[in-house]
Formats: sequence, C-alpha cells, structure tokens
Amino acid sequence: MTVAPEQLPHAPAPASVRVEALLGRRWHALCELGDLRPGRGVAVLLPDGRQAAVFLDRAGRAYAIGNRDPFSGAYVLARGPLGSAGGRAYVTSPPAGRRFDLTDGRCLDDAAVSVPAYTVRLR
Repeated sequence: MTVAPEQLPHAPAPASVRVEALLGRRWHALCELGDLRPGRGVAVLLPDGRQAAVFLDRAGRAYAIGNRDPFSGAYVLARGPLGSAGGRAYVTSPPAGRRFDLTDGRCLDDAAVSVPAYTVRLR
C-alpha cells in the first residue's frame, strides 16, 4: 500500500527534481522533491513491494529508510518526528518511541535492531 503525502500548503520545489534511491544497481524514483516538507516523512512503495519512508530534514538533505517499525510490525516510520543527536538525523517511531538513524537505519535505542537504509540522490 502506498501512503499519499498529506495535502498541506508548502512552498513547492521545482517539479523536475526527483528523490531517487539506489536499489541494487539501479536508481529508482521515489517521489518528487516537492512532495516532501522539512521535518516530515512520506511513505512510498518500492518496485519489489516493500515500503520506504522518505524524509527531508530542515537542512534540505533527503533520506530513505524502511517504513516498517521492527518492534511493532507497523508501517509507521514515515509518520514519526525527526530529530538529531550528535549531528546525525533520526526518526522516532510513533508507537514505540524508538529512534532510527536516517543514514544507516540502526536503532539508537537497541544496537541489535535496524531497518533498511537507502542511498538517495536528487535528480
């Protein structure tokens, strides 16, 4: 299931700029940059049927991680608030309150747990 971004007013980015993720050896479009708002996430469907959570931080950097919270099993990470610690951006899972690093997907509250993290680019 693809979750559509909320329809809130925001300053649109140029429509020609896409957020892409490296999946295997190919780049795949995830969403338009204009679909993202700083500090908020959007859930997208990957070509293999999995979901990713795509974020834009307040500095304008894009990130993509798996959208499934490994603790609850719910596809909710795109709805979590962003934060930063030690210069690294993270998202807090809404149901469990656990934090996931947006760069490498590791759980900051349980070193044995992580979610997929994707290399992204703007194109």
